[in-house]
Amino acid sequence: MDPLADPDLPTPEAVVFDIGNVLITWRPEDHYDRWIGAERRRAFFDAIDLHGMNERFDRGENFRAVIDETAARYPDWEAEIRMWHDRWLDLTLPVIDHSVRLLRALRAAGHPVFALSNFGVDSFALSEGRDAFLTEFDRRYISGHLGVTKPDPRIYETLEEDSGVAPERLLFTDDRADNIAVARARGWQTHLFTTPARWAERLVAAGLLTEEQAR
Repeated sequence: MDPLADPDLPTPEAVVFDIGNVLITWRPEDHYDRWIGAERRRAFFDAIDLHGMNERFDRGENFRAVIDETAARYPDWEAEIRMWHDRWLDLTLPVIDHSVRLLRALRAAGHPVFALSNFGVDSFALSEGRDAFLTEFDRRYISGHLGVTKPDPRIYETLEEDSGVAPERLLFTDDRADNIAVARARGWQTHLFTTPARWAERLVAAGLLTEEQAR
């Protein structure tokens, strides 16, 4: 359930953004299809648990070290595995421009904006070097730095305790239903991200932005 206008909900005190597929696109399959062809990409993704590999970075392990270890374990796929590191910035394109405008509009309107994202220490450093908006949050809760990933309740608890914002005063958007479910169970207001236009409607309905500000 994602009510766009529920009079029983308090006005959010802070807005929490996921990053992947909310502010930047995260569809590695699309990029590998272009780089090595769809057939070889499917074989590659079937042979290796790449998202499991990525989870290791997201929990704080060294990006290059995990890549090196995985490449050594699967020598037939070494070149493709190394692309995950060496072409990281290509993997995180395109930027979702409307979402970035919403982030900046919220801050310009005086609303605190937090990041809560599964992201590695090294990979996040690469991304924020290119995408300046990743430095613009009032607070950032990045899994690689915290050693715990969504949807583990501990990462949500960390945000609550560190920010001091009551759960019912947090409005959180994420593209994954499992991440949203844990936040909702903790009492957060939530929005399952599908498009920036729908997210803009939610922010307007919450009284945080005007329709003009949300464009």
